[in-house]
Amino acid sequence: MNLFADIKILVTESLDALAAEGAIPAGLSADNVTVEPPRDPAHGDMATNAAMVLAKPARMKPRDIAEALAAKLAADPRVTSAEVAGPGFLNLRLAPETWRTALAAALASGTDYGRAPRLGRKVNVEYVSANPTGPLHVGHTRGAVFGDALASMLDFAGWDVTREYYINDGGAQVDVLARSAYERYREANGLEPAIAEGLYPGDYLVPVGQALKDRFGTSLLDKPESEWLVEIRDIATELMMDLIRADLAALGVRMDVFFSEKSLYSGGRIEAALEALEAKGLIYTGALPPPKGKADDDWEPRPQTLFRSTDFGDDVDRPLKKSDGGWTYFAPDIAYHFDKVERGFDELINVFGADHGGYVKRLKAATAALSDNRVPLDIKLTQLVKLFKNGEPFKMSKRAGTFVTLRDVVDEVGRDVTRFVMLTRKNDAPLDFDFAKALEQSKDNPVFYVQYAHARAHSIFRTAQAAGMGEAATGVEALAPLDHPAELALAAKVAEWPRLVETAARHHEPHRIAFYLYELASDFHGMWNRGKDEPRLRYVQEADPEGTAARLALVRAVSVVIAAGLGILGVTPLDEMR
Repeated sequence: MNLFADIKILVTESLDALAAEGAIPAGLSADNVTVEPPRDPAHGDMATNAAMVLAKPARMKPRDIAEALAAKLAADPRVTSAEVAGPGFLNLRLAPETWRTALAAALASGTDYGRAPRLGRKVNVEYVSANPTGPLHVGHTRGAVFGDALASMLDFAGWDVTREYYINDGGAQVDVLARSAYERYREANGLEPAIAEGLYPGDYLVPVGQALKDRFGTSLLDKPESEWLVEIRDIATELMMDLIRADLAALGVRMDVFFSEKSLYSGGRIEAALEALEAKGLIYTGALPPPKGKADDDWEPRPQTLFRSTDFGDDVDRPLKKSDGGWTYFAPDIAYHFDKVERGFDELINVFGADHGGYVKRLKAATAALSDNRVPLDIKLTQLVKLFKNGEPFKMSKRAGTFVTLRDVVDEVGRDVTRFVMLTRKNDAPLDFDFAKALEQSKDNPVFYVQYAHARAHSIFRTAQAAGMGEAATGVEALAPLDHPAELALAAKVAEWPRLVETAARHHEPHRIAFYLYELASDFHGMWNRGKDEPRLRYVQEADPEGTAARLALVRAVSVVIAAGLGILGVTPLDEMR
């Protein structure tokens, strides 16, 4: 049950009735009409912008539409008042029975409350996709958590989700990996490794060197690079992917597909993708203008094979071949997204680090061209993470040699804390990760505050059980004792959950889940604290078994929503905290 969706249906039906009566013009589109919580709770329970968005196409004053709509809405038994505010906003107050009905629906559905039915639509979420040259670092951690929570949220919202990791194993970086691994192989054989500038210095390659020694003994020591590069590259890449998979598992991230870039270079897959674009007249030979900031005198235009990406919103057309005849980095990217389109996805989402911002327009252009604008591509950029402890920059041990790893962070604070904190800011905003605050047991630590709310709910159940009052009420009639404004406000917060998930999924913003859970936990804790001064609000009252059963139902609803939300975020809903 999505109460906000139900009231929106009431609004649109009321608008249809007004049109049938001639009070407003017929045929007005309600696509932009919304029903949502008002910014100020004092204004009511819900607000609709219907009059504001319809005034211009109706050629009427917003207040005239709002007043006519208010009269229709107030006739519904769920609505106790409909008040026009400002230039034409309409604030609604709902009957207590409406909130109790929503609460009963939450109890009946349990942790599936707010889960949408299958849409029959497929979405591919590609995230992490780090070069297979070492362990994941703290920047990858944020992208991994964001992508994983986004995938879970879309699944909850009814999508068929494929979680995908793109292995960048087709470029020069894996040759550098092979040379670095070879030096560790030499080290395993008792020789001094020559970790020259440009090679990967991290100790994580020491086990790779030992594995190579176990396999080859000393047989490769005197051979030229041309004889060992390809084989060591393949072995080292696979061992690095084993390390990355283990890092992801430590963070609670699982992938459905690991797609190898190298596979695109065989079987003519790049050529097939470019032929598809050429058939649309989107490949041509031409010369690019000088890059921004480069004087014309310093630029020698030369003929290149180009993709008409400017036809799809890009700033410049993009080259597909290098001067030596090899493919540019963009060519396999086109082939990869062509493969996704061919797999029948209805939507694509890529999660990139902020340093990949320059790829956004060209990849969107390629996907639009390959799918004839059928398959939208949303690219979400995750900003940098800065590490602090007690407000001071925190220098952790760098087992990778040059950066802080995902394992460093998880080992310091745990998986649950890492995941929740990474979602306490919108993905495109920088994130300060303070290790001390992340472990603090206070309201200022959102992950503790939310998990504590779930644990407190279960503590209430245990207290009620010990008093012989452990059964929560079921059904709307049994919830009638919930009539205090604080109880109804908490029920109303629970009723926001289905709309919240729907909205967050539509905007691809899982941080909204974390924010909502904190607000719900705050309301729940607030009612607990008020019960110290107002005995009427105490959850368990032995002298009031019916009221206790109703309040236990309210607590149960809060706990199932918190459990569902934490499940989306990949965080454990604790029943007890010590």
